Amino acid sequence: MSAAPPTVRLAPDELAGAVGERVAGGRRFAGLVASGDDAGSTILRAFIAGGPSFEVVETELPAGVSEYPSLTPSVPAASWYEREIHDLYGITPAGHPRLDPLVLPLAGTDRAHPRPGSSTAVGQLTLDRSPLPAHVTGEGLFTIPYGPVRSGVFESVEYLVESYGEDIPHLRTRVYYKHRGIERRFSDLRIRDGVLLAERVEGTASVAHAVAFCQAVESLTGVDPTPAADLVRVVHLELERVACHLDSVIRHTEGSGQAVAYARMSLHKERLMRLRARLCGHRFGRGVAVPGGVSGPLLLEPADALAGIEALEEAIAKDMAVLMQTPSFLDRLRSTGTLPSDVAEIHGALGPVGRGSGVVNDVREDRPYGGYRLLGVDVAEPEPAGDALARQRVRLEEISSSFSLVRRALDELSASRAEPTWCRDMPEADGLGVGWVEAPQGELLYLVEVRRGRIIRTAPRTASFHNLALMPQAFRGDILTDFVFIEASFGLSMAGVAR
Repeated sequence: MSAAPPTVRLAPDELAGAVGERVAGGRRFAGLVASGDDAGSTILRAFIAGGPSFEVVETELPAGVSEYPSLTPSVPAASWYEREIHDLYGITPAGHPRLDPLVLPLAGTDRAHPRPGSSTAVGQLTLDRSPLPAHVTGEGLFTIPYGPVRSGVFESVEYLVESYGEDIPHLRTRVYYKHRGIERRFSDLRIRDGVLLAERVEGTASVAHAVAFCQAVESLTGVDPTPAADLVRVVHLELERVACHLDSVIRHTEGSGQAVAYARMSLHKERLMRLRARLCGHRFGRGVAVPGGVSGPLLLEPADALAGIEALEEAIAKDMAVLMQTPSFLDRLRSTGTLPSDVAEIHGALGPVGRGSGVVNDVREDRPYGGYRLLGVDVAEPEPAGDALARQRVRLEEISSSFSLVRRALDELSASRAEPTWCRDMPEADGLGVGWVEAPQGELLYLVEVRRGRIIRTAPRTASFHNLALMPQAFRGDILTDFVFIEASFGLSMAGVAR
């Protein structure tokens, strides 16, 4: 269970300074979310992480107050969070260097905002699709709009490539095509229904979202799942990680023209997804995690599941070994999309993106939860090179570590002699809970506020949202034909960005 983090309440003009001091002191800025209420006030909550510690720093803007001192000048990683809050709440972070719209570009005359956390009805919203001013100017410079519809199976996103030929001095993203109003949709749901919606925030990380949501609720009630239920969660969480990392590898092989490797890796992923379906009845692991535990045992006996895991692990390892000795593949990744370590450190880069630039943030080790407290975890060694190849190597090491965790979890389940309880009763409890999970993309945070058995506010802070702001940094010095490798190496989900 995620313990309820300590909360510090400050005046609005103290928020930026307090967060800046904590970050300057070596702690990590983990996110900024807002919550509205029916009276028109807004609460801003900043998440601060540092090793095993976790803290919430919050302030309240009374009704009618639509401005606060921006965090971005002292904490650059807050930039996208403040842009999102500006879109959804109409609140201006005074001093923000460039407040371009992000998830909901409303027309200047449209003063209606969705305000998640408030039940106030919102009418028709008018979007502003006018071009944004370029970041880079000069002779011969032009902008290539890439997306939102592209060939192949990709999520909706528009990349605005600012270029004067082949080099890419700057890249911008328009993610609002994927915005679905998920955070508003959580409002007034019952907790059990909230899990169903959490599983659909970011489909490739359905289990991670469900578990993070459940842990936030469990932190409110003080109910811990049983060890057996925690182990089942670990099995599904780690198989989901393997599937996501394989997808990144598949996209790399496709872009580099490795036809045999592409076919082999696609086959392995499909076999993995079928195994996941045999374990729980759903290829994406939906319906497994529920508040208080899991919906039931694995549908395969641990010994049968273990046999399938070991065969899959051996086949993947053999083909990966061949791929990682193929010069024409490695040459496309080496020195491509380099994210400098100092930039990753300042931003607090998460998951394989951070570890590929020498920054180690893994909440399975930093703030252990559930079955990881029993099993432990071998965190992938950081790769300081910061390029697409480094991120690939991190993912390959994590695939091996995930299979090891699954085997250990299955062994523990097999060794249990007592009849396990899969789900504990959950009493009603009001308040604010925070849960966290190391999703395939990195640290996933969930803030859940409950009143009288109904959800008032749910804010998922995904690693995809946090890390996407770094992608333009990785394009500096690269060319247009490197695009597919840089994007695939980041391994982000646009559903998790725009929500």
